[in-house]
Amino acid sequence: MGLLSLAIWIPIAFGVLLLALGNDRHAGVVRATALIGAIVSFLVTLPLISGFDKRSAALQFVEKQPWIDRFNVFYHLGVDGLSVWFVLLTAFITVIVVISAWQVITDRVAQYMGAFLILSGLMVGVFCAADGLLFYVFFEATLIPMYLIIGMWGGARRVYAAFKFFLYTFAGSLLMLVALIYLYFKSGGSFDIQTWHKLPLPMPAQALLFFAFFAAFSVKVPMWPVHTWLPDAHVEAPTGGSVVLAAIMLKLGAYGFLRFSMPIAPDASREYAWLIITLSLIAVIYIGLVALVQKDMKKLVAYSSIAHMGFVTLGFFIFNDLGVAGGIVQMISHGFVSGAMFLCIGVLYDRVHSREIADYGGVVNRMPKFTAFVVLFAMANCGLPGTAGFVGEWMVILGAVRYNFWIAALAATALISGAAYTLWMVKRVYFGEIANDHVKAMVDINGREFLMLLLLAVAILWMGLHPQPFTDVMQVSVTELLRHVAISKLN
Repeated sequence: MGLLSLAIWIPIAFGVLLLALGNDRHAGVVRATALIGAIVSFLVTLPLISGFDKRSAALQFVEKQPWIDRFNVFYHLGVDGLSVWFVLLTAFITVIVVISAWQVITDRVAQYMGAFLILSGLMVGVFCAADGLLFYVFFEATLIPMYLIIGMWGGARRVYAAFKFFLYTFAGSLLMLVALIYLYFKSGGSFDIQTWHKLPLPMPAQALLFFAFFAAFSVKVPMWPVHTWLPDAHVEAPTGGSVVLAAIMLKLGAYGFLRFSMPIAPDASREYAWLIITLSLIAVIYIGLVALVQKDMKKLVAYSSIAHMGFVTLGFFIFNDLGVAGGIVQMISHGFVSGAMFLCIGVLYDRVHSREIADYGGVVNRMPKFTAFVVLFAMANCGLPGTAGFVGEWMVILGAVRYNFWIAALAATALISGAAYTLWMVKRVYFGEIANDHVKAMVDINGREFLMLLLLAVAILWMGLHPQPFTDVMQVSVTELLRHVAISKLN
């Protein structure tokens, strides 16, 4: 096995092992095994960055073995500058999720931890797959553990939220399967994604493929107006489910635009860029206003995620290096920041069992250490310079200025609305006098909670103060993608 296979199958193997243990009488062993599996999985991904050739846009750490000979399907893995950071992000967030559930989950612990580890391996598989059918298998398989996580450990309306999540995302993917089968026959019987990038497709075919991929990826991002499943899923999911959903699963859709829509249907991508830009601006502006009126903290951060992901799709479809690289940086930073925001809501929920903003007030008086972390994460969510939340948004806005000043001006309004709903929530929940007896009884974070928040705080500050390691890795791949799209347009 190569590094990519290890990154995929180690967490899955540990997840299956936990399911085999499957007994709450051995909860301590289960938790320790889950943590070991998550840490080992993360350590395996580190050589992907240290050994990555930043001068090459080709796939690296490639593995290719026959899988289904009859249909010329390969177990084909590889990463480039567009995907490698998401492998590390997935493994890192999995470690955080295991730590966050250490004392909180007391029922069916093995199944809970096992589901997250299996989900982690499947999501890594999405970012590594270089074969179209393999990508589709991983892409769809991620639905199963997340469906179970929401449906088994979620809130009062968990079954409704789980079904809505599954149906929306699965229905959108059916058209993508049709597109993959068309490309298979069009390429002479190959599922190789790199081969598909070179197909000279006529504009009508490109348009159909573009909208087939759009159906799958727009739901996953999610873009307006197919976003309605996300707030329900976030509100009902357990804390770990919300963290993984926001930090990683939303990125699968955005990554699909980079890997499939833009390189396979470049002319259609340019032709219908106005549609993506319009929907992205609606997400950035309108959904930001929707977040302002939320009374539930999880719903507020869920709508915030939709608005922030609007920056990602906007950056991709303005077709310049700052925009595309900024969109990728925004995906990574949003993984850190949104994960941290949902973890903080989880810390409060563990103590008061409420997500309603009105049930809090003056938390800083009882939890000063925790509030310090919250303020940092809130500033990152607002896009404060020096934090990870600033870098991607600023790059996208600069790229948008090159493309069209008024589009950039509209996108920049998100910095105002983002600050408004985030700081308003922080003010009402954390500052002022102690509001009630529930808040008065709260105690500050323990060592486990401090550790998981510290890890995310370090990541957010590191990326905000020194983003160059992230941008250097992706730059050549971004340039090559844009060159491919531009050449196709000229031809």
